[in-house]
Amino acid sequence: MKPITITDDNFEVEVMQSDKPVLIDFWATWCGPCRMIAPIVEELAGEYDQKAKIGKVDVDENQQIAIKFGVRSIPTILIFKDGKIKETIIGAVPKSQIVSKLNAAFN
Repeated sequence: MKPITITDDNFEVEVMQSDKPVLIDFWATWCGPCRMIAPIVEELAGEYDQKAKIGKVDVDENQQIAIKFGVRSIPTILIFKDGKIKETIIGAVPKSQIVSKLNAAFN
């Protein structure tokens, strides 16, 4: 299972109207730390299949979303539930930290 690609066009449906928690990785191709957490995001997409949506936003191609949510440094991970931000993670962090914040969104 691969992360879904979130764009300015599908954000409303995929994230705001989702009935499951949604983790979004804000990244760019030129960002070194983004490449460090990319495999973690891929793993989570498989591990949370059916339980949560795992997506990625390329900030160079989808600037409206990044601006709307104040993403100023990447990687930034936002976890949404019921259309609201529940958790924010900035920078390359260990998988365990991402998992604990994602799990907290189920409560």
